[in-house]
Amino acid sequence: MLAENLLNAHQTQPQPNILVIGDLMLDHYIFGTATRLSPEAPVPIVNVKKENKIVGGAANVASNLIDLGAKVYLAGITGNDAFGEEIKSILQTKNIDTHLILKDDSRTTTVKTRVIAANHQIVRIDQEDIHDISVALEDVFFQALYPCITSSDIVILSDYNKGLLTKSLSLRIIDSCNQLQKKVIVDPKGLDYSKYEGAFIIKPNRKELAEAAKTEKIATEQDLVNAAAVIFSHTKATWLIVTLSEGGIAIITPENCKVIPVVATEVYDVTGAGDTVIATISYCVALGFSIEEACILSNYAASIVIKHIGSATTTVEEIVGAIHQKN
Repeated sequence: MLAENLLNAHQTQPQPNILVIGDLMLDHYIFGTATRLSPEAPVPIVNVKKENKIVGGAANVASNLIDLGAKVYLAGITGNDAFGEEIKSILQTKNIDTHLILKDDSRTTTVKTRVIAANHQIVRIDQEDIHDISVALEDVFFQALYPCITSSDIVILSDYNKGLLTKSLSLRIIDSCNQLQKKVIVDPKGLDYSKYEGAFIIKPNRKELAEAAKTEKIATEQDLVNAAAVIFSHTKATWLIVTLSEGGIAIITPENCKVIPVVATEVYDVTGAGDTVIATISYCVALGFSIEEACILSNYAASIVIKHIGSATTTVEEIVGAIHQKN
């Protein structure tokens, strides 16, 4: 029934308007073969066969949303460089609005280069500047995106701790959204979740929750509840959704905790799976599904994308097919 309801809502309801605000990056994949070690150092020699560049971070959230069927606006910062232009070019081919992507002369665009041989990642090379954006740029950025907040059904903060979503900017966005009765869904990063105060949903993974709640580990459901209580006290969030890898997804309120089991599947690469989860939850909530229904559907979406190497996306039709296959 859930599959049919999703397909029906996707086909008959107005296309949701979703604003994604967050850190943008370019994922650069180098694929090759490695059959011998270098004579210069005990490292493999990779013979390059092909290369691929896709968008990552908040741009991957936007890419997931567009493939699900949303109308997407993406707001973020790049460096004033060729990599930033590549991100915009890729996004424009997917019909994602990029007019809210601003340039910051003081930073380089984040690029993550992964070298892969025989389906195994050998090394990752990062190029990035992660200092906070300036107060002046923060103000220009907020003024540019505010009109888009007013016309959005859902606002996503995709925080990768790369300097865009400062505490002051995050709180300013959430406060404006609450005044306009727009739901804010946060994919958090860092230790200070007070920057997300007033959010509708905060979606950490198990490790991120433990670090933010300053607890050694989260091994049991009671550990989850205890850690969540710390976050609720700091943020006054309505919901906490915690991804638990093979443990599934936990849906937590101050009064209740429910764990949805994982959808069993082969795992090739979990890169970007969190982006797929928050995109699917946001899309489904925008269509009127309950939080629990949205999490169940996002579980199926994640089970599809982790079968692929690198950040991947899925569609409503694929999610419906996965549900039918399992049931």
